[in-house]
Parts: sequence; C-alpha cells; structure tokens
Amino acid sequence: MPNSAYVEFKHSHRAAPSGTRVAEVPADESVAVSLYLKPRAGHSSESGGMTRERMAERRGAEHEGDIKRISEFAHAAGLQVVSVEPGRRLIKLAGPAAKMEAAFHTKLSHYEQDGKRFRGRSGALSLPADIEPIVEAVLGLDTRPAAKPRLFRPRDAQTTPGYLPNAVAGFYNYPTGVTGAGQCIALIELGGGFNQSDITAAFQAMGLTPPRVTAVSVDGGANRPTPDDGADGEVALDIQVAGGAAPGAAIAVYFTPNTDAGFVDAVSAAAHDATNKPSVMSISWGGPESGWSAQSLAAMTSALQDAATLNISVFVAAGDNLATDGLTDGKAHVDFPASSPWAIGCGGTLISVQSNAIANETVWNNGNSGTGGGISDVYPVPSFQTSANLPVGATSGNPGRGVPDVAGDGDPNSGYIITVSGQQQVVGGTSAVAPLWAGLAALINQQAGAPIGFFLPTLYANPTLCRQITTGNNIPEGSTIGYNAGPGWNACTGLGSPNGTALATFLVATQAAPAPVS
Repeated sequence: MPNSAYVEFKHSHRAAPSGTRVAEVPADESVAVSLYLKPRAGHSSESGGMTRERMAERRGAEHEGDIKRISEFAHAAGLQVVSVEPGRRLIKLAGPAAKMEAAFHTKLSHYEQDGKRFRGRSGALSLPADIEPIVEAVLGLDTRPAAKPRLFRPRDAQTTPGYLPNAVAGFYNYPTGVTGAGQCIALIELGGGFNQSDITAAFQAMGLTPPRVTAVSVDGGANRPTPDDGADGEVALDIQVAGGAAPGAAIAVYFTPNTDAGFVDAVSAAAHDATNKPSVMSISWGGPESGWSAQSLAAMTSALQDAATLNISVFVAAGDNLATDGLTDGKAHVDFPASSPWAIGCGGTLISVQSNAIANETVWNNGNSGTGGGISDVYPVPSFQTSANLPVGATSGNPGRGVPDVAGDGDPNSGYIITVSGQQQVVGGTSAVAPLWAGLAALINQQAGAPIGFFLPTLYANPTLCRQITTGNNIPEGSTIGYNAGPGWNACTGLGSPNGTALATFLVATQAAPAPVS
C-alpha cells in the first residue's frame, strides 16, 4: 500500500460501547463508511442564500485533488468507492471488514445492548499521513445507536387532556392566510415509520387536508412502521405537528439508521436534496454532547452549517431529561445536535389554556422529565448570543453556547393529540416543539416569498418577538443541578415561545438574511 506512513486520527477516538461484547466481526462482513472531507478555510465565508448547484460546483473544484487522493487510498486498501458527492464533501467507501480494519488500523467487534446488536470499536482510528489533514470524519465503522427520540408520554394518557396540533399553532397566534404552500419541511427520523391511514385520520380530526408526505431513504433506511419499536410515535408526532401548523407544505421524511453515520448523512442529504428542496428542517432526535466523538460533532455541525448556507432553517429538540440530559454523573449536560451553533434549539413549556388562548406558560419540569437546556461543554458562545447575558455552565463553571434558543408547548400534560397505529394518544416532549417551529418557518417563508434561513442573529437582536417564560426551572427532582427561568434568555426556554404573527410580520418586513456565526 503506497500510503504506508500512518498517523493517529485523534478526533475519531471513542470509548468502548457500554453493551456486552459478543464476538469479533467476521472478516467478510460488508462494511460501508461515510468519509467527510474537511471544509476548506473559506467554508465559514460562504454566504447564506447559496444554491445547491453552486455549492456543488464550487466544492467540486476545491476538493478535486482531495477526492483523487482518497480514491487512490481506497483502491490501494482494496476498498470500493461507492459514491462521490463534492457538494456534501462526502465520499462513501465499502468493503469487507478485514480490509476496513486494515485501512483504518482498528478492530471491530459485535456488541449487544437492550436486545440490539451492533458493531463497535474503541480508541482512535489511524490514517495515512498525507490523508489525515484533509479528513473531517470517518463514520460507519461503529454502528452503536447515536440518538434517542425526544418524545414523552404522560403517566396517564387516558385522562390527560391534550390539544390538536393545529389548535396549538392557533394558541401561539400563527399567521393566517398562509399555509406553507410552496415549501417543503424535512423531517429526520432514525427509526420507525408512518401509515397513510394515520395521516388521513389525524388531519381529518384537525379538519385539514392531509399534506403530501414523501419517504426518502438514506443509507438503507426506510419507512418501516414498527409499533413495538416506539419510534412510530415520533414519526407521527413530527408529521402531524409540522403539517398541522403548515398544512399546505410538502413533507419529506428522511429515514436513516440510528448511527452517527446515518444521522449525519440524513441531515446532509436533506440539506443538499435538489429533488424535494426543503426550506425548513426539523430534528427530534439527539443525545448528550459527551456521547459524541469529536469527528461526529464536527461532521454534524458542518452539515448544519451547510443547511444555513443554503437558507434552510433547522429546528432541533433540546432534550426531555432536564439539565442533566439523563446522565447520572452529577454534572449538567446539553443535548446535541441542539447545541450546535448552526441549530435552532427548541425547549419545552407547560401551557394552560382558557377561552382558546394561553393563560399561563411555565417551564416543563415534571421532576424526572422536562426540558433540556444549559451551557455547551463543546461550543463557545456564538456571536449572536454575546449580548444575551448567558450564565456559565452549572457544573463546569465555563462559558459556552446557550441551549435552547426558543421554546413551545412540550409538557405531555398539555400535550398533542396525535394518531398512531389507528389510535389517538396524547404525547409531548421537545420533539413536538421542533416541528411546531418548523411549521411556523414554512408559513413565514411563504409569506416572505423567500426562505428566512438561519434567523437567530435577527431573533437575538430583537428578543421581544418571543413570549418570555419567566417561571420554573429544569432542575431534576432531588438535585441542585440546573437552571432557573427568568427575564430575557434563560437556559430552560431560551428567548421564549413564539408570537407567530409578530415574528412573521417582523421577519417579512426586514427580509431577515442569514448572518455569519463565529
């Protein structure tokens, strides 16, 4: 092999999976990896509003030499180059496990956890010294689950009152006279599926015509309704909330395996999809920052930055496990990808309704479940948050990116009535807030006649466009770890919940343009 001088690829380091190791991976097991090239130095200067075609053309020229070097490396290693997509900086490779192990200097094993079997590895990968500087990530060797859906069911779904999704949009004064027509909302799903009969029944209950819903396969993912899996509820919630808020928008559901490769590939695929051309994206899956490798964090954030550059607004659930994000190490954690500086993180509230209007709104906190939020341990304070008076991390004491940015009804005790497997049920979670805001963005896009894109710089400069949530906290029961709500931005609900018409009027009038983030 010509590229014989190897160096450690430090950003690829992973701890061993927490499941049980059951066997070595057979030498002939087929393995596919997604190799992302490192962005060029001018990546951060790409302006919002760039077309997909222009991005692909520009990057094809920039990375022509890099692609040739990776292809030569793959050929020498006995691997197949399956596809090359310069716009995404993505080269997909495939080959038998033994050749993959040799090519990246690693050892693959099979593990089992919670009844599921997956491939895993530990330590860092290695790359040829002439390849390492141009590689951002090598994903797919390890297939451990990357994220969980941010959906939460009430303790007693039979007696818990709920609201139809379009009614919740009405509570938040979403603009009327527009439906999201001409827009496409992308939904990222790491499992589950939908039944057309559920969509028909759900929209009939809302008195709406069902939207056009298209399933898009990424990395072999597919629309596979599996009632016992639990992910079907997430898919139904996303479709019915986004569609209930913006019934005229088309919906594209990107199904992908629940792995870091699948997750990043799906976000990248949606951003660069020249067929469905989404202008809004909703992500209701995530996990604590500490569970992600440095290369996975980098690749996902680059994909989200691509979306912003392409004028796509991306809303991400901030998590349903309060300030610890469900970990028991005695520290505060935030959920990723909500913590990416290119994501619009969405926290959860509890609403009470009188006379078809919100009478009171507080932080969602049911003791052991509630809105995620806090200060990132990975990302510094972005430029748009420098005037937001962010606290330091509750346990780290360090400054960082504040999560979430916005909020909305997420408490299952004031949850959403959806239809899953032919049955109505009430659900909540920050999973509902991301598609709720995505629907609003689709309405504003139609009204503005152009996508509003990554509008956080404008929103933080005009925080009164949101309804501030000043009561409550995201501190787990029996703990002191977390944050309190209060005036201005807070680490429970960000800038607050939407005043839909006010936001639309302002963003349309100013024709808010994406701004660089540092």
